[in-house]
Amino acid sequence: MTCKARVVMVVLALLAPLPAWAQHLLVPMDDAQRNHLKAYGLTYAVLKAERKSEWFLNYRGGSFLIPDNAEFRKKATLDGVTVEAVNDGELAGIRAEIAGGNMESVVLERAPRIAIYTPPNAPPWDDAVTLALEYAGIEFTKVWDDEVLGEGLAKIDWLHLFHEDFTGQLNKLHIAYRDQPWFQQQRAQMMATARKNGYANVPALKKAVADRIRAFVDKGGFLFAMCGATETLDLALAAQKVDIAGPFADDTPVDERADEKLDWTRSMAFHNAHIEKNPFVNSMSDIDGHQVNVPGRRQPLGAFTLFAFSAKFDPVAAMLTQDHRSVIPDYYGVTTSFTKATLKTGATVLAFEEGAPWVKYIHGDYGKGSWTFLGGHDPEDPQHSINAPPTDLSLHPNSPGYRLILNNVLFPAAKKKPLKT
Repeated sequence: MTCKARVVMVVLALLAPLPAWAQHLLVPMDDAQRNHLKAYGLTYAVLKAERKSEWFLNYRGGSFLIPDNAEFRKKATLDGVTVEAVNDGELAGIRAEIAGGNMESVVLERAPRIAIYTPPNAPPWDDAVTLALEYAGIEFTKVWDDEVLGEGLAKIDWLHLFHEDFTGQLNKLHIAYRDQPWFQQQRAQMMATARKNGYANVPALKKAVADRIRAFVDKGGFLFAMCGATETLDLALAAQKVDIAGPFADDTPVDERADEKLDWTRSMAFHNAHIEKNPFVNSMSDIDGHQVNVPGRRQPLGAFTLFAFSAKFDPVAAMLTQDHRSVIPDYYGVTTSFTKATLKTGATVLAFEEGAPWVKYIHGDYGKGSWTFLGGHDPEDPQHSINAPPTDLSLHPNSPGYRLILNNVLFPAAKKKPLKT
């Protein structure tokens, strides 16, 4: 579509008749919605304006209810978000339907303060969460090691991690990319950061950062991780007193007894995992079921199914799985999936692959906070690789995989309700 054609479409949308003025706007999230991803941005904008909204769990794909005013109508029109005018009488009917079924209304009170853990220099790959937030129009800040080791996490509610390797092995990219300028720059930058903060090497730096993230969650923070960060964060937390990094990260040999020394009481999601001790095998442990970068171990992609949680009895799990599709095509990542044998007791499985020894999407509490881990790199790019172009979300405005990411963004905004179980 040409730029001129896009302008014409926006003008026509603005001139189109708006629904009659009412007390409320319903943002449907079923197939009636033209742009599911920007619908989250609209709801976030309502919260930023210090107006409350509601999340109707399991009602029309997890719809939102927002106040009706000219500002929110204009944003919906410009963003191509479908809204339906609802008066008090109609809303009473919706509430009666919700009360009588496997549905629930959750009040969203305030916009969470969001941060993404990302390096200051752009690596040769993209981050699906950054893409989702930018496309939806949800504001966020960036933090890196200096901020995490300082007071940066005290200013946020929700932290996202992506493909970072918290064991300090730089995702073992030395195997294929050790001569690439971007890899050498990344390693040099991390070594400089380690020395500046008083750490002898990159593994020591990253373990310290992992422990600050653990403390952030323990004190009540919300953590969402994807791709390799899911696996390596827990490995780093469990191995605080063990050198598990290969020689190309910091010239420290692999400890052959590392598995015996791991302290899984510190980890969030996993236990009893076995570390890959060979620095020339591109795998961190046996947590990932797909082993995407290891020839001979790599498992084919299937599809994963979201659990249909009771919104009344399990509102947290229901919030995290709201979608207009229950079965979603799988996609690879540095860590694609989580083997069932390594999951801690108490971890809630949010999505699984039928008949497979792994799961895709998990959640749990840690101290006063919570964590949610989603395997894979990019829901709309199953075979994503280094140097591949970023996904254009304007081509995927109704992506069910990206909806899972944005569910997590709004999750901290929810007013807490006591569980009914």
